[in-house]
Amino acid sequence: MSRVGAYSQRVLILGLIALLITGGTQASHLGIGGDANGDGDVSMAGCTCHNEDPDNSVTIIIEGMPYHYEAGIQYYLAIQLIGGPDIDTSSNTGGFSMMVSSGVLSAGEGFETMVQNWEDDPTRLTHTNSGSQTEDRSWHIVWTAPSPGEGVVTMWLAGNTVNGDQIPSVLDKWNRLAATVDEGIDDGRTRTVFSGNGEIEPPSPTEHGVDIHEMGAGLRAHWLGLLGFAAVIIVLLFCGLFLRYGFSRHYVGRSNLLRLRIKHLRRGDQL
Repeated sequence: MSRVGAYSQRVLILGLIALLITGGTQASHLGIGGDANGDGDVSMAGCTCHNEDPDNSVTIIIEGMPYHYEAGIQYYLAIQLIGGPDIDTSSNTGGFSMMVSSGVLSAGEGFETMVQNWEDDPTRLTHTNSGSQTEDRSWHIVWTAPSPGEGVVTMWLAGNTVNGDQIPSVLDKWNRLAATVDEGIDDGRTRTVFSGNGEIEPPSPTEHGVDIHEMGAGLRAHWLGLLGFAAVIIVLLFCGLFLRYGFSRHYVGRSNLLRLRIKHLRRGDQL
């Protein structure tokens, strides 16, 4: 093999290795955390490998945040991303990277395979491969409050919504959120914090009608209701005809007794 051929082969191999390394750092569908992009911790800096700047059309929501936390208590939180590219359930839909200044983060019940601690760090949490394919871009997590005396705890969260082609581009959108919670007496009340423009549009309905069985009425009950309605209409018509012709002075078919009664009522001297 000539030197030129060997040099070309070496360049090709190095290029493939670089491509694989680059693809690995951008393969966020496997989870991401730490200073993965050289811009600082992803939960603070954001998903800059997809897009340099955040987009407020993506709304990040954390539900279940306490107003005050008590040491050692587990708080069940829900993370959801709304906005960005349309959801394609056959591929990746989105992901997140979260970090807390104190306490422990873990997966919520039923989400053990969808959420993981980044590099086994209990203060960092991210999605897994299956977690990046959620139908509604939401994850349930648990935050265990720290020991007494920690004071204010800060939570950082970055989330991105993607089109599923696994190619970082401006077509993917992301945003970030930072929230704090102070130590104190937990009265059980929770709050929802979010970041974004708040312009959340619900998905358009796929069906414009509702089956009668889904409304709690069976077919037999439906027909019985119609028959009852028809019976009421018939009774009203009968009563109207009876009042119209039964007491009419000009109706030929009235009885003699009814004539006398009408005559008696019209004469005041018979009282």
